[in-house]
Amino acid sequence: MKVEQTILKDCFIITDTVFGDSRGHFFESFHKQKFHQLTGLDVDFVQDNQSSSTKGVLRGLHFQNGEHAQAKLVRVLKGSVLDIAVDLRPDSITYGQYVSIVLSEDNQKQFFIPRGFGHGFIVLSDEATFFYKCDNFYHKPAEGGIIYNDVELSIDWQLPSDQILLSEKDLLLPTFNEFKKSIIK
Repeated sequence: MKVEQTILKDCFIITDTVFGDSRGHFFESFHKQKFHQLTGLDVDFVQDNQSSSTKGVLRGLHFQNGEHAQAKLVRVLKGSVLDIAVDLRPDSITYGQYVSIVLSEDNQKQFFIPRGFGHGFIVLSDEATFFYKCDNFYHKPAEGGIIYNDVELSIDWQLPSDQILLSEKDLLLPTFNEFKKSIIK
């Protein structure tokens, strides 16, 4: 397992050692002790989620608030996505900055996103199966989000806007500026 710190504190790209032969391949997708040793973080995952989407589907930018905040370890089982993490921790020196990574069944990379971050992804392949672990249970009243095309965040989603498919709920998310005002209150 190789762990690479991104420009955002406690946000890591993880590359696992893949063992392959004529039968296929094997890799250890998570090992709590190794993860702790390489990141310094002690994370207890309690919920796994999986989604299937077609090209252009954008899910995000989502987060859970307060005591229901979630750290996530995300990966792609099939296809390819552009994954985005946005630092939403007001006291962080990288507040409002984002990092992106292409996750695919070919590169087998994983992305660790700590609590206090917004998260989203867009499907780049014809289809994708996205899998992630969370360290806290989903709590609907604590859900929040920021609109994907926020001008201030200026995220490059790598697809033209006319190819992006959003849920009705995600189309109504507030801007980053509206989010900042809501946490000041």
